[in-house]
Amino acid sequence: MCSLVSNLNHNYIQTNGIKLHYVSQGEGSLMLMLHGFPEFWYSWRHQIVKFSENYCVVAPDLRGYNDSDKPQGKQCYQVTQLIQDIRGIITGLGYKKCILVGHDWGGALAWHFADQYPEMLDQLIVLNIPHPAKFSQGLFTPQQLMRSWYIFFFQIPYLPEFWCRWNDYQMIASAFTKMAIDSSAFSSRDIQAYREAAAKPGALTAAINYYRCIFRGLFNSQKSWRKIAVPTLMIWGENDTALGKELTYGTADYVENFTIKYIPNCSHWVQQEKPQLVNQYISDFLSC
Repeated sequence: MCSLVSNLNHNYIQTNGIKLHYVSQGEGSLMLMLHGFPEFWYSWRHQIVKFSENYCVVAPDLRGYNDSDKPQGKQCYQVTQLIQDIRGIITGLGYKKCILVGHDWGGALAWHFADQYPEMLDQLIVLNIPHPAKFSQGLFTPQQLMRSWYIFFFQIPYLPEFWCRWNDYQMIASAFTKMAIDSSAFSSRDIQAYREAAAKPGALTAAINYYRCIFRGLFNSQKSWRKIAVPTLMIWGENDTALGKELTYGTADYVENFTIKYIPNCSHWVQQEKPQLVNQYISDFLSC
């Protein structure tokens, strides 16, 4: 892997009955970074070193990904279980609170965690993932339904895993290089790291089971959400082909102290494609 991450600390933690792998660097207050699909801790490579100057930065492989445990059975990947994983990481590391940062699926879990355990958060930072209520609303529009085709495809048994593995995990590589506005943001080493993580036994089925578990709940636009009091920053790459920018509109209805930063000419992989700008926006938010 690249020199950015060659000196990180690799460890494991027991939480919620499973063992999760994580990398860490730095000392001080906890900054917990949650990755998305089809990634692993490595998607935060540009942020870990930067923010470890002032924080203890921890980036786990979520349940089912890379070097973390991969329990069998779709029910093991329900959001309620995933939220308890996060809670166990925070307390298991000896902290009562953290700054929670999440992208894609990690951001979805961060929203849910903020709803359930706001007292455990100092600040919340989400990247290219809408509030769950906004996403549910978006799925009732033709535009977002078309963008979310893969969620429906992932409900099929076995075929999605075969598709992801086909031609040496070409789908994994294309997810980054074809979606990115600036494909040079991903080196061949980066792509190989994602291929290798996806190829670990059980990893693909585990990752896809996240979508299989959440499917029915996605269309529940009537769920009651608490208004989040935790100061919240949303960063959004405007050229996200999977999630429309319009999903961000009205987020302030669900967050009391809300800041949003749009990044033009940038894809879904915002913290990897525009790392310096993302880091600057996060730094400015934390210093307020």
